Amino acid sequence: MNDKFKVPALIILCLFTAFPVFGDESLDRFDTSCSVDWTRGELIAQAGFDLVQAGLRLPTGRFLAEEILKEAYPLLVRPYLLSIKADSSSTIGNLVEQRELSLEELDLLCGEAGTITPSLSSDLRRMTGLFTLPTGKIGALLARQSRPMAPSSPLIPVQTADYTGIIIIADRELPIRGRRAEALVEPCLFPKIWDTNMNLIYDKAMVERSRQENNLMIRYAASESIFRPTPSGLEGELAGLVGPNPLRIIAREVFGIFPTDTVIDRQDALKILSSENNRRLLLEGRVIFVLNERMLKTAL
Repeated sequence: MNDKFKVPALIILCLFTAFPVFGDESLDRFDTSCSVDWTRGELIAQAGFDLVQAGLRLPTGRFLAEEILKEAYPLLVRPYLLSIKADSSSTIGNLVEQRELSLEELDLLCGEAGTITPSLSSDLRRMTGLFTLPTGKIGALLARQSRPMAPSSPLIPVQTADYTGIIIIADRELPIRGRRAEALVEPCLFPKIWDTNMNLIYDKAMVERSRQENNLMIRYAASESIFRPTPSGLEGELAGLVGPNPLRIIAREVFGIFPTDTVIDRQDALKILSSENNRRLLLEGRVIFVLNERMLKTAL
């Protein structure tokens, strides 16, 4: 056999021996946890397994153990990916059922995850790997329009300044539109902005695709991030996104089956829509949602 085929063949043999075909039973041998850090825009997954149970011995088995983690990762993280909220009415799992994307696409995406060299437990019995995946890449699978839909200018515009970005402040419990209840706004991949007349002000179809491929359509931040001792009141990265003179808007309500969409006053919406410059901020995704800190890290 040619030398270049020896290692892959050995890896495959080990995978099928230790964890046959990665079925449900073999996946149960892994300890897996997953969360989303919405401020950083990252899915963070940790997976580990028992080397002794898998029949692997150090030091020779270390490379094989790392390959096992790498090969199993897409299947391990798939249930967590499917539970992520895509928008105010759907999870990624719902969109797979509706055939808006496939499991194969998700698995290929998982193959692009960043990895940190797996670590061994102090007794050298367990190996644990850490994987990170930008949520913007997940969103890019679902943002496939070729050209963005331009926000509509109002029939009767109002006088407004030209701003450098938009900040929606929604860090407290808000009335849920159409219900007699309140809720904290929850993060998702594609939140919408509505006005109090229930006109749609912003959604994923309005963002240039080139930006969605690298970032989400909005950025999430905690309230402390927008009250810094800087000229704009923002910390560096956020200031770079929404500039030195952002329009700050306090959300009035929250809307959706999942409470992910903010509702802003009609007059605030007109400040955005009445200016070509401000409408362009939506196209460029120069939007920040300020949420309650408890909502910014989601355990899946």
